[in-house]
Formats: sequence, C-alpha cells, structure tokens
Amino acid sequence: MVEASTDLRRQKRAVWASALCAAFYMPLIFGFFGWLHHSLDLFAHFRWHLAILLALAGLFALASRAWSIGLVSLVMAAAALMTTQGIAGVPFSGPQRMPFQAADGTGAVYRLLQLNLRYDNPTPEKVLSLIGRTHPDIVTLAEVSPMWAGKLKLIEAAYPDPLICASHIRIGGGAILSSRPMSGERCFDRGTFATAAVNLNGRPIHVVALHLGWPWPSDQWWQIRNLAAPMAMIRSPALVAGDFNAVSWSAAVTDMAKAGGLDIVDPIGASWFYRKAPEWLRSWLGLEIDHVMVKGGIVVHSARILEDVGSDHAPVLIEFSLAPQPESEQPVQTVAMPVAKGRS
Repeated sequence: MVEASTDLRRQKRAVWASALCAAFYMPLIFGFFGWLHHSLDLFAHFRWHLAILLALAGLFALASRAWSIGLVSLVMAAAALMTTQGIAGVPFSGPQRMPFQAADGTGAVYRLLQLNLRYDNPTPEKVLSLIGRTHPDIVTLAEVSPMWAGKLKLIEAAYPDPLICASHIRIGGGAILSSRPMSGERCFDRGTFATAAVNLNGRPIHVVALHLGWPWPSDQWWQIRNLAAPMAMIRSPALVAGDFNAVSWSAAVTDMAKAGGLDIVDPIGASWFYRKAPEWLRSWLGLEIDHVMVKGGIVVHSARILEDVGSDHAPVLIEFSLAPQPESEQPVQTVAMPVAKGRS
C-alpha cells in the first residue's frame, strides 16, 4: 500500500510537471509566428521570460521523473534563449545586428542619447542634468508633452532650434535635439516620427526619433504600415532611435528594419520596467524595447543603459563614428569663375 501510494504521488507530480511545461511551452512557440498574426507577436516580447520559466519547469519535470518532457523543455528553453542573442552579430531571428567596433582614434566620435521622457515625469531636472553631464551631440526623445516643451527651452543654448513635433496625442510627440546644424526637419504620424538631417563636421546624416504604440490589440501594427513610406525614404548614413514598444527579435521590429534597410544596434539591454519597482530588477525582468538602428557608414563603438531619470524607460547612450567616405563619394569642391564685367 505504501509503495502504491508513493507511485501515485509520483505520477501526480509528473502530470503537474508536464502541465506546467506545456503552460510555458505553448506561448513560447506562439511568439515565433508573429509574422502570421499580430496577436502572436505579443508572446515574442516575453520570450526571454518564458524560456527561463520553461527551463525551471523542465528541472521540476526531471525531479518528478518525467524524463522526456523535462529534457525537451530544457532543450527548447536553451534554443529560445539563443534566438534572443545570436552569435557574433548574426541573429537567429529579428533584423541584422550591428556589432560594436572599437574606435581607431583617427576620426571624431559622436554621442546619441535616446530617451522616452514619459509625458508626466515628476523629475525633469534629472533629465536635463543627464543631458548636461553626457553632452550628446544628438538627442532623440519621445513623449514630449507640452510640459516638456517648456522644460527643453532651458537647454536651448546648447541645442538651438530643436525639432519638436506637435501632437494631438495626450502624451506628446517626438523630438530631435542637436548641437550641430539641422535641416530638412519633418514630422509624420501624429508627431511620433521626427526626422532631420544633422550636419556632423560637413557630413549630413539622416536622424529619426521614433515612438511606436503598444502591441496588438493596440495601434502598433497600424503605425508600422503607416510609416512604411517614411521609413523607405531614409537615406544613408542614418540613425533611427526610439521607443519601439517591441523587442529586437519581434516581427514588429523586423518589419521596421526591413522597411528602412536598417541594422539594429544590439545588445543594448532591458530599457523598460515598471517605474515604481526597484531599478535593479530592470536588468532581470525588464523589456528591451528602446532601440537604435543604423544604415550606411555608421560605425557603432558602444551602447549602454544609463541611470534612472524618473521615466519608466531608461536612457540609452551610444557612441559612434562615420566611416571614411570613398573618394568617389567625397564632395567635389568647385570654385566659382568670376563673371566678366559687361555680361548680362
């Protein structure tokens, strides 16, 4: 009787372990088929979390002597985690990734700061202090509400003539700040897509500040379709930075990268987490949804998450250089010939 009772308990544990593995296995698989339907892409955003939970469930299954389901779960969890990382800049899923390259010391190194300000950030002084301390050449911002438009006037001496896209959306639009001359400023999609050419020592680069909406069933995919034309107009060299509300391996980010012919700077790390939770939890439980993409002669040296400034998004700082131009692409200097007097 004792042995029968023990065997029954083991069988029940094995059943529970198998059910637990299936509970994490199914949504994990769904996330690989976001290209079939937008609702499935929602699961991709939590692939890392689901893979860890599946691995823990697999260990529980092994402890419960459900050998086959335990081993399969561990293998699936490991494979899923690999798709979020890639090897040497080559992704297993998502857009092509741009590996970091050390600066060679021969060219200028520039900085770009990306931040979703949060429209009702209670500590705007932390944001302004961060910008003052990091001295980025370019700043791309999201959720620039009317409150923020007023605060940004305090740093106009360092960033004159900013592009701030007006928006009827309550949280505000996008913005590009530059310490270098800007031209060709334009706004698209209710102010969520700001674009301008920034002159870096005589070489213009195309800069975009982007803010996508929440995933399905919200309006993210409507925006992706609506922004296909502006993304296709991006010319090299280019930097696209923003809050994509989607992870780098998702179908949403993949489609945006393809639309602009862009590579993603990765890995950057988890940039979003519930702002009232302890900051140290973000790197473990947060979501990697703030991205920087590049096109053409942009050489990225580093990307890092900076300290909390009161938003639910962390600031992202990248350092980059411009690759040398081939002689055939370098601008040709012309000298105007004097006009003979008496000619009309």
